[in-house]
Amino acid sequence: MLDLKFIRENIDLVREAVESRQDTAPLDEILGLDSEHRQKILELEGFRHARKEVARERKMGKEIMDEGRGLRTKIRALEEEVRSLDKQLEELLLQVPNIPQPTVPSGKGEEDNVVVRSWGEPRSFDFQPTPHWKLGESLDIIDFERGVKLSGTRFYVLKGSGARLQRALISFMLDLHTTEHGYQEVYPPFMVKRECMVGTSNLPKFADHLYHDEEDDFWFIPTAEVPLTNLHRAEIIPPGTLPIYYVAYTACFRREKMSAGKDTRGIKRGHQFDKVEMYKFTEPSTSSQELEKMVHNGEEVCQRLGLPYRVKQLCTADLGFASTKSYDIEIWAPGCGEWLEVSSCSNCGDFQARRASIRYRPSPEAKPQFVHTLNGSGLALPRVLIAVMENYQQADGSILIPEVLQPFMGKKVIR
Repeated sequence: MLDLKFIRENIDLVREAVESRQDTAPLDEILGLDSEHRQKILELEGFRHARKEVARERKMGKEIMDEGRGLRTKIRALEEEVRSLDKQLEELLLQVPNIPQPTVPSGKGEEDNVVVRSWGEPRSFDFQPTPHWKLGESLDIIDFERGVKLSGTRFYVLKGSGARLQRALISFMLDLHTTEHGYQEVYPPFMVKRECMVGTSNLPKFADHLYHDEEDDFWFIPTAEVPLTNLHRAEIIPPGTLPIYYVAYTACFRREKMSAGKDTRGIKRGHQFDKVEMYKFTEPSTSSQELEKMVHNGEEVCQRLGLPYRVKQLCTADLGFASTKSYDIEIWAPGCGEWLEVSSCSNCGDFQARRASIRYRPSPEAKPQFVHTLNGSGLALPRVLIAVMENYQQADGSILIPEVLQPFMGKKVIR
């Protein structure tokens, strides 16, 4: 979240930032409550001072005792008012998005995102490329009918070489990030406590998009970003520890309410999907460089797989709620005839760290400071699976296996 003092002292900047995001935030209400809160604090301090003066009086007559009781009653009432205002302010502050960095392009939607570079040339076919849903059914590696039978729309079953290809992609990406990019692998829970969702800014704003077990108040993670952020919740990280790199494979669960009616064919959008997530805790002075490195780590996955891609910098209106700057990596899918987003890498500054109370000491005697947090898909399935199937398809309906995946698959082609 944003610091209340920062909002108070930079209200015009914050208003402009919210507007640039095409978003809204209760800023006037926050300022009003903040003013009332500070006034109550002053009154409370005045009464506490008066009570100390009364306590110093040597004379313990009835009049002095009555005055002390009256002050105690007023103090308790004011303390309750201050606690109530604290809670109201916190709830409102959780609704304010992060401030985009000055280098983020201004825009009103995804059409204003900027392509900053691309790699590889889309393959030329001497036949009409087939979309993955037809390839999957003809090769009997994706079963849509049974997925719907089991769980309903936007679910599917991967079978045989389809399931093995998904597993090969996950293993390849984890191995690359851990052995060559310096990340430590983590296997976290797929369900978390409410405060973990609040810490990453999924709650309260995006509650409608999350799956929730009401009896135990467990929340199914929409991304491994949630448990990875909260690994160090309410901690002070010792000097010399940063940066910390984590990578995790998890299933992810999202209601996909915003995509109703979109991408209903195939496996592009589902309520459950797999993802390999990169995550970093860094010092504020290095977070910008660490974001660029994270994007390159995601790009290398695409390059090793031989998949054409492009990198886009997101404009202000397309930034995630917690992000100050983001890049998307999109892979070309010739069967679908579109670019598929397989990664979004973001620098969240100290926004999540404030919500989750994650700090570090620059030196043993230094005052704790908030860390910066960064997250990025490295990469997201099933869209990488789609890209492999559609880019490596052959005229006879078979699919060649990318060379880097062949040791995990134990074969070179899916027939």
